[in-house]
Amino acid sequence: MRLSKNCKTCGREFQWRKKWERNWDEVVYCSKKCSSQKPNQIDAKIEDAILSLLASRNKSSTICPSEAARLVFAEEDWQPQMERTRCAARRLAHKGIITISQKGKQVDPSSFKGSIRLKKK
Repeated sequence: MRLSKNCKTCGREFQWRKKWERNWDEVVYCSKKCSSQKPNQIDAKIEDAILSLLASRNKSSTICPSEAARLVFAEEDWQPQMERTRCAARRLAHKGIITISQKGKQVDPSSFKGSIRLKKK
């Protein structure tokens, strides 16, 4: 039995809990909040924006998640969507499509804090 999974919404790793003993195989969200905010078409657009920005750059280049947020959302409304964009980056990182780094070093997608850069794997 796997003792941890990645949330389908926020992309963070979460651990097995006693309350999930009977249905651990069906648990895909880390919390009620994530369960109520399941990824939708906007989240798919953010993921596509991240991938298209990375595809348009050199293989060794990185992007800031804010570039994807600015591309998907109106120029003045992108800042409140940054956590959603970071969640999209976590999901892509857990799928093995991109890497997340800080100060040039790869970081764990579930536990980073602060500014990050995204790079195609």
